[in-house]
Amino acid sequence: MNPVEALKTNPFVLAPMAGITDHAFRTFIKKLDASVVVTELVSASGIEYKSDRTLKLMSFDESQRPIGIQLFGEEPEIVARAAQVAEADGCDFVDLNFGCPVPKVVKKGAGSAILKDPAAVQKMVSTVKAAIKIPLTIKIRTGWDANSRNATEICNIAYNEGVSWVAIHGRTRAQSYTGLADWDFIADVKANTKIPILGNGDILTPRQANLRLQQSGCDGVMIGRGCLKNPFIFMDALSLWRGEPIKDVKRDYVSLFQGLQKEIVAHCDEHITGIQLRKFAAWFSTGYSGAAQFRKNLFQSKSNDEIMALANEFFASIGNVEQEDTSQEDFLMGGHG
Repeated sequence: MNPVEALKTNPFVLAPMAGITDHAFRTFIKKLDASVVVTELVSASGIEYKSDRTLKLMSFDESQRPIGIQLFGEEPEIVARAAQVAEADGCDFVDLNFGCPVPKVVKKGAGSAILKDPAAVQKMVSTVKAAIKIPLTIKIRTGWDANSRNATEICNIAYNEGVSWVAIHGRTRAQSYTGLADWDFIADVKANTKIPILGNGDILTPRQANLRLQQSGCDGVMIGRGCLKNPFIFMDALSLWRGEPIKDVKRDYVSLFQGLQKEIVAHCDEHITGIQLRKFAAWFSTGYSGAAQFRKNLFQSKSNDEIMALANEFFASIGNVEQEDTSQEDFLMGGHG
């Protein structure tokens, strides 16, 4: 399915997040009504050198469609060849990362560094677009810093090159993940460009997702950290968007977490499984009584069996209690891609 067409029936897209939106998590979150999903960022150079670790990041299953593979790199020809590999693997579209603020990516001229040079954006996009037949999308920030917020210019370049959509994270690279996403700016870009726009940044509740979609005029919204605290956010946002009441389902975090564990075990070794289980259990617990002590116990646990025992006990204890607003908790405000 074309990713833009998918937005017409569900505009709530899973944002790509490094170390999070892996094969297991994408399969898990699709079952909870996420629309389009995108891989974590994949190195074009890693694909060029046939790195097993890099190629594994590109794996997906049929349940994830429409699925995009997000690439980053600084050399247009290398990124174009990587896009051809992604296309040959059968993904539905390729996404280019022009938004990552991480220094090790930016210092090579990749990620958000390219926003400083619109001509380089044009060359990268045109080279990759010419190399593949499937749709191409890009993800950007509002600009490099407060003095160079050039997202409208970048979107117009993308439109002229035949890009299918631009996802805009409402911060500059200089802001990283500090401050608040500027949704007024995203709305202004949407009003001044012809290309479909996805807004991204600080969407932490289902109602907020719908409000941002409506007020910005965007064609869809990307949700990242919001689903780490509340994995039901896509399901609930979709219900509200359809004009339906939020589904009256028991928020059974015990079964939910066991389902995620099954996916993680199927795709990760024991060490990575432990890391992922701890991370997701900690995030899902946010806003519930006893969460701080639970997280402390989690990170002192010695085995994956102990992690699951702790998680089962904690999630069974919370019942249907309402989650508190913890949107400003530091450990949820870290960057993920």
